[in-house]
Amino acid sequence: MTFTAWITFFFAACIIAISPGSGAVLSMSHGLSYGVRKTTGTILGLQLGLLLVLFIAGAGVGSLLLASEVAFHVVKTVGALYLIYLGFAQWRAKVQVRSDLPAQESAHASVPPLRRRVLVGFLTNATNPKGIIFMVAVLPQFITHEAPVLPQLLILAATMCTVDLVVMHSYAFAASSMQRFFRDARAVKMQNAFFGSILMAVGAALFFVKRSPNA
Repeated sequence: MTFTAWITFFFAACIIAISPGSGAVLSMSHGLSYGVRKTTGTILGLQLGLLLVLFIAGAGVGSLLLASEVAFHVVKTVGALYLIYLGFAQWRAKVQVRSDLPAQESAHASVPPLRRRVLVGFLTNATNPKGIIFMVAVLPQFITHEAPVLPQLLILAATMCTVDLVVMHSYAFAASSMQRFFRDARAVKMQNAFFGSILMAVGAALFFVKRSPNA
């Protein structure tokens, strides 16, 4: 892999990470609800899902997946339903009220265990068919086929995950800075409804993702 290919991929990874998507929505939602430190578990899960998609595409399995209409629709449906489920769960998220704080500062969202936060992040990226489409379409352009593929995949994976870690933490930090405005129970419920609606909308939009321009 040449330096030119790598730096081009770096800028492409920046654009992909910054572009609003389910991962960005999840990072902002958890950042606002739980704070940046606890959202790190969610973002770690997002990276694990991203790595899985990247290596699936790099191994050629993604091409086979896109070539099979049935397999692609299964993945798409699972991903869409999972995001809709996440959105619905966000709508119904419990709001804890602490009696030892002033009323306007007594409400906060219940924080799930670390394992669950990591799993939510992982499944959000791992079941995203748009990610698979992008990786299968774009990744081969940055790989020199005359050279060993695995070292190149590792470089690309490290680059993309580093960029995504920074961007997702930035989203979480930006959202967490707004926490002081969401201290009462009503505001937290409105926040959950807002992000839950976005997640469900993103999930519904996945049903319209096509396997290929000719699909």
